[in-house]
Amino acid sequence: MKLLIGLGNIGDKYCFTRHNVGFMVVDKIALENNLPFKEDKKLKSFITKFRYNNEDVILAKPTTFMNLSGEAAIAIMNYYKIDIKDVLIIYDDLSLELGRLRFRANGSDGGHNGIKSIIKHVGTPNFDRLKVGIGPQPPIPSESFVLQNFSKDQSETLKEVLKRAISAIEYYLDNDIQKTQNMFN
Repeated sequence: MKLLIGLGNIGDKYCFTRHNVGFMVVDKIALENNLPFKEDKKLKSFITKFRYNNEDVILAKPTTFMNLSGEAAIAIMNYYKIDIKDVLIIYDDLSLELGRLRFRANGSDGGHNGIKSIIKHVGTPNFDRLKVGIGPQPPIPSESFVLQNFSKDQSETLKEVLKRAISAIEYYLDNDIQKTQNMFN
């Protein structure tokens, strides 16, 4: 079983913000596969499941808000008995230009509070990640920039990024992280 967690903030006012790119990716996967999300309060997430090449895959969107994403991640992992090696976290990255994707097998939180929370709750920085670029950041505070909506021009680029992210995730589900990095980074 694989677990794909898209990071973001719940609520209409955050729906199309840069910080919700992780949600957007898993929403796009769900939409393309006609999968409805259902809220699971004990798992602190919206959850849906599907089969991919004879393997169960869970898509999750934490309802904890970004800074507490680790609470949802560990709840889902414990409930379904999913090992950290079978988890992919999908989230926004300020240091990458809009349009860029980068897979990583581990690393620090890089100043991302959602990743910081996951590292704290799962007890290791060694988990697979898909970073989706939202940069470059203008000279404003990070907290303000990530909570802004994408511009109209950026929305067109974002549509293409979401398509590429889904292709990349499908490749990842069929291969290991090293091959996926070689292919998409």
